Amino acid sequence: MEEKSVNKTNSNGYTFMFAVIMVLVVASVLAFAATSLQPTQRENVRQEKMQNILATVGVETDRPGAQALYDQYIVEEIALNENGEVQESVDAFNVDLAKELKKPVKDQVFPLYIADVDGEKYYIVPLRGSGLWNAIFGYISLKDDVNTVKGATFDHLGETPGLGAEITKEWFKKSFENERIFDGDGNLVGVSVVKGDIDPSDKKDNKVDAISGATITGDGVSNMISERLKRYLPYFKQQGEIKVAIK
Repeated sequence: MEEKSVNKTNSNGYTFMFAVIMVLVVASVLAFAATSLQPTQRENVRQEKMQNILATVGVETDRPGAQALYDQYIVEEIALNENGEVQESVDAFNVDLAKELKKPVKDQVFPLYIADVDGEKYYIVPLRGSGLWNAIFGYISLKDDVNTVKGATFDHLGETPGLGAEITKEWFKKSFENERIFDGDGNLVGVSVVKGDIDPSDKKDNKVDAISGATITGDGVSNMISERLKRYLPYFKQQGEIKVAIK
């Protein structure tokens, strides 16, 4: 009985030590894998960002081709302060809007991308706001009148499939094309996602049709477009070549 008890004790100790060693080995392998993959993950995020920026001006590409087309069509990256002044020391591409939005407006940095596609100039503004469950974000491009939308892309962190998640669908994004962001009096109102009888051919009503069952997400899209675009008014007002009268 005493020998069996000793063997049982030894067996339990061995099993425990084996489990500890395996946990340490697996944890080390996972940590190494995560660290090794970080550069690849960062590069994928960077390329996807370029894809989304380019998509707003009608330039479609896969990830491997994003850098070359980005360098071809994006002619300027600008970081602005709340007064529309260029912040030369800030890398606009690497500005994290999620972090910026936690700051007071006076301390925020506002990235702006300027594209030239076949001789046409476009201004691309990053967007970020709140949906039903989590953050929503994207980009919107304006033609050189800084009034007419060229294109838009949207994404989310947790909207409901078939409802709020529809903001990523092509039909929803296309509904923004050629919409105006200023009303007839020259006030920046953005583009509102609205329920009801919306005429998709009326591009001067500052409205697009809402997604059925996704009112809160739609309101989030409306709010983030108007809130973000208004931050760029000081800069746009300083540009002498802009063709539209703005207030």
